[in-house]
Amino acid sequence: MNFAVSDELLATFAPIVLYWVFSGIYALLGSSENHRLHSKIDEDEKNLVSKRTVIKVVLLVQAIQAFISIILYAVTRKDSKDVADPKPSLMVLTRQFVISMLVLDTWHYFFHRTLHLNKFLYKHIHSQHHRLVVPYAFGALYAHPLESLSFQVIGGLLAALISGMSPRASIFFFSFATIKDLDDHCGLWFPRWNPFHIFFRNNSAFHDVHHQLYGSKYNFGQPFFVHWDKILGTYMPYTLDKKADGFKARTLKDYKDN
Repeated sequence: MNFAVSDELLATFAPIVLYWVFSGIYALLGSSENHRLHSKIDEDEKNLVSKRTVIKVVLLVQAIQAFISIILYAVTRKDSKDVADPKPSLMVLTRQFVISMLVLDTWHYFFHRTLHLNKFLYKHIHSQHHRLVVPYAFGALYAHPLESLSFQVIGGLLAALISGMSPRASIFFFSFATIKDLDDHCGLWFPRWNPFHIFFRNNSAFHDVHHQLYGSKYNFGQPFFVHWDKILGTYMPYTLDKKADGFKARTLKDYKDN
């Protein structure tokens, strides 16, 4: 008997599985101080929420996202007969990925910035995520459920609809976006072999600056590019100093002039 798994289910649950697989990998990589942006002592002492609570909230958030995603896929599902090109070309897929990245970044930037500038929204919603002063990978989705719904579900839906991405293509896009989000929150720096740290200016160091008090009104971009921060003057440049026990992201004194 064959048990076929639909593309919609894979697009819903593959990112969840990868979230915990890669969280485990980052946890192992962070067991040494050599590539950490903050010490393990800082991670335990500066964060305002326990890891047990973070895990519970993330599991709740993922359950809500999965439930809503399944409903949305059911509502927006097209009859297979209406699909003109079931196997789009590499050029079409590349275009869809780029559009999805730009749409997701645009949604994230403006919604994220609003959560910081609006005192009510920050106090009652977004401040929960910033209890992680020292980010780590599996805390990437630690947030108020309403925030996660807006960021992940609405942002993902907009990206898929505007780009015209199929459920099958969205499996790979949402999986990639999930891994990128984990890397942004991992609190580690690997300048020589991690492609996220080589090719993306929006990376773990960029987002670490945002999680610090001095950077809370800067570096809103997430998860791919920094163009909105550059255009709208919220980009805080930094340099990475190598320490005996890892790295330190240090902001530049003249950042307001950049």
